[in-house]
Amino acid sequence: MTPELHRPVPADRIGPEGFDVLVEATPAELAALALRMRIPAVESLRCAFHLVRLTAATILAEGRLQAHVVQTCVVSLEDFPADIDEAFRVRFVPAGQESDDPDPEADDEIGYAGGMLDLGEAAAEQLALTLDPYPRAPGAELPELDAEAAAHPFAALRRH
Repeated sequence: MTPELHRPVPADRIGPEGFDVLVEATPAELAALALRMRIPAVESLRCAFHLVRLTAATILAEGRLQAHVVQTCVVSLEDFPADIDEAFRVRFVPAGQESDDPDPEADDEIGYAGGMLDLGEAAAEQLALTLDPYPRAPGAELPELDAEAAAHPFAALRRH
């Protein structure tokens, strides 16, 4: 299955000086990404990559993801806009050779096959990682709890 944002780049295009690639999503891709991310909208997505070969098969990608999204506030349930501007590093390794290293400081690894890196999917994965799982609109605050209800967790049931 082809991912929502597909930008294949042949690994052999990465020379000794590295290789720069810019990925920008089309309106149709933005709509598909919003569905995948389960958010109201992805209004723009731009991801700049600088690729450098570390070994014959391992490629370091340093990137910058910029996106404008619409998320739903977990407090008010209202939609609100959010901007993302995130620098990241990932390593592309041959599929099946990903590390099992649990070190959270280690670069994330993305497997690739057939000599093709999918920078679109890498950008989509970075978007997923940077989205706030509990988005809160600016100024949204939880309602104050009734002191009596807070003291007695089942007090609300008594009223019914």
